[in-house]
Amino acid sequence: MRCCTRQWRQRGLWLVLGLTSLAPAALAAGPPATRAEQFTGQIRLDGVLDEPAWQQAGVIPDLTQQDPHPGEPTSFDTEVRMLVDAKTIYIGVVCHDPDPSRTAIHTMQRDGNMRGDDTVAIVFDPVADGRRGYYFEINAAAARLDGLISGPEEMSTDWDGIWDAATHRTADGWSAEIRIPAQTLRFRWGQDHWGFNVQRYVARELTTLRWSGTTLDAEFTDLQRAGRLAGVGALRQGLGLSLSPYGLIRSERDFAAGGRTVTGEAGGDLTWNFTGDLTGFLTINPDFAETEIDTRQVNLTRFPLFFPEKRTFFLEGSDIFEFGSGLGRDFIPFFSRRMGLSAGAKVPLLGGAKLLGRAGKWTIAALAVAADQTAVTQRTNLFTGRVTYDFNEHLTLGAIATDGDPAGERDNSLGGVDARWRTSTFGRNKDKNFSVGGWAAASHGDLPDGQRSGWGFTVDYPNDLWDLEVIVKEFGAGFDPALGFLPRPGTRWYESSLEYRPRPKKGAFGWVRQFFFELIPSLIQDSDGRTESWRVFTAPFNARTQSGEHLEANVMPQFEHLDEPFEIAEGVAIPPGDYHFTRFRVEAQSSRHRSWRVGSTVWFGDFYTGTLTQSEGFVTYATPSGHLQLELSAENDTGNLPEGDFTLNLGQLKAVYAFTPDSILSSFIQYDSESGDLGANTRYRWTITPGNDFFVVWFHGWRDSINSDKSFTFRSTSDQVAVKLRWTFRR
Repeated sequence: MRCCTRQWRQRGLWLVLGLTSLAPAALAAGPPATRAEQFTGQIRLDGVLDEPAWQQAGVIPDLTQQDPHPGEPTSFDTEVRMLVDAKTIYIGVVCHDPDPSRTAIHTMQRDGNMRGDDTVAIVFDPVADGRRGYYFEINAAAARLDGLISGPEEMSTDWDGIWDAATHRTADGWSAEIRIPAQTLRFRWGQDHWGFNVQRYVARELTTLRWSGTTLDAEFTDLQRAGRLAGVGALRQGLGLSLSPYGLIRSERDFAAGGRTVTGEAGGDLTWNFTGDLTGFLTINPDFAETEIDTRQVNLTRFPLFFPEKRTFFLEGSDIFEFGSGLGRDFIPFFSRRMGLSAGAKVPLLGGAKLLGRAGKWTIAALAVAADQTAVTQRTNLFTGRVTYDFNEHLTLGAIATDGDPAGERDNSLGGVDARWRTSTFGRNKDKNFSVGGWAAASHGDLPDGQRSGWGFTVDYPNDLWDLEVIVKEFGAGFDPALGFLPRPGTRWYESSLEYRPRPKKGAFGWVRQFFFELIPSLIQDSDGRTESWRVFTAPFNARTQSGEHLEANVMPQFEHLDEPFEIAEGVAIPPGDYHFTRFRVEAQSSRHRSWRVGSTVWFGDFYTGTLTQSEGFVTYATPSGHLQLELSAENDTGNLPEGDFTLNLGQLKAVYAFTPDSILSSFIQYDSESGDLGANTRYRWTITPGNDFFVVWFHGWRDSINSDKSFTFRSTSDQVAVKLRWTFRR
């Protein structure tokens, strides 16, 4: 098997390097270009483009329909204007609408769900290399969402930049003003051309309009398809210094131990842009009291669940740390949640330092954190570093290294290399997406027995009509990244995906916007080549209607091999053996643009030795103004097995009231029957000005009294209140 592994590695390396000589020529027409005009004076951020400077701004006179009918005219005329002064970029947008009363708004919340709203989105690629960039989006109520782009289909929206926006409703639509300080972005001083794109989405029509990249195969976050923005070469970041101190008062009560404690804390972050595209970060006594709590999940597998990073300090530059291709959540060599957490318990962080940026064709990221000693962990230092090199416009080579154990109990380090070649001008018409990627990594230190390395290879053809992908990856039994996430070591994976997604013309299926026929087989073997799992996910019917409803039916035969008993629920253990069974799913969801929205998903069929029915449902409501948003969801999992029956329930209620887009009161209540815990997390956030925030966070926990004769008899277990003020000074 080692010989076979070497052959795969060699073939992958030669294919990746060979493809660099086959890069198709760019389209002769080239990307569109515009210019941000220099101005002096003030822009009053009220959503009304009435300042004289807007009349001299660089103009994109209209956007082109991208979806569903590329290039065809629409009645949604859109005008975009660009201004820039020494420290700030301003974008003005005028969105005409023949029926403005139907403009969809569901939220005013920062980073809220705006997928059913009328929105305007902007992407910047300050280095103009088509690889990484920034994403900014607003809806017609001035709710803001932002993110970091690390690939054409890869974006994290957990990052929060400092910027502002305002909107204004008009008799024929709405308008917006967006202000983005230069210090919010990393860029090379003096570079006068950035990658740039702008997009408008009209929710009720499911219509997308865009400036550049207007084919159905083009993703908005594909920066290789962005246009060019000139006039930004004079942007500067002053001294490039940002200081963000915080003060915190926390009150905690443990009902079992009795008594209440009140503590005060202080700390802060310092950011320094050494050059336009090289930034250092320092944090002292970081606190994450305002961070949103994790959404609970029901786990019916043998492997740990994934919970995303949400802490601000770790999100800045997280796109640079992305490694490999075709990995998803099956292997993450650096998973920042390992810093400050151990075995599910919080570990205080004394401080941390980070370096992010570019130097020529090199992209650099380094992070070091000092974790304090606790009752279950040793004081320890943790480190990760990542570099990439842009070999040419299509090929990127990279390396990653990590060192340290979150528990401080053993030596552990990891080193890895990766390569990716991608283009958006593939095929006869030079308009298709195609990529090839490979990676290899190895662990070192105190490790389990077995092969201590892993490797993988991916070929991807992600386009609108055909979406094809093949993935091969292997994780050794002794491959153990302490600062990473690897739920299934000692396995070899063979995965493929075939999706055919036609868009019917008028006729019997004219009510369908697009079909999604899917065939996704996967095979997982152990290190000796024995099958551990396989499944074939199929979607014989999967459709999105012209009005935005989603209807789907799935069939999924699968196989699982158990070497040891698998306790799926308390007191219910499935014995070792081979199991073949078939699962079925039906799903229906109403369109996202409606004020009331409902949906349900039901999995049913055989499950190991018996049957399992999994039912999920939700209902949401939003007022037309977006001030109030409610979402109720529930999950019920009922298993009937010879080893025992079980029922697991999960319920969640989210309520958000926005006084304004900068003053938000939200509450998230969750209950799961497995733990019997009920928790309510309520948070008030007042953004006084961008970068200056006041938080009040209250958490109260209850537990179902298992000794009570009555179900749902809860007793309080914990109560926490935190008041935090964070202020940012920029020079």
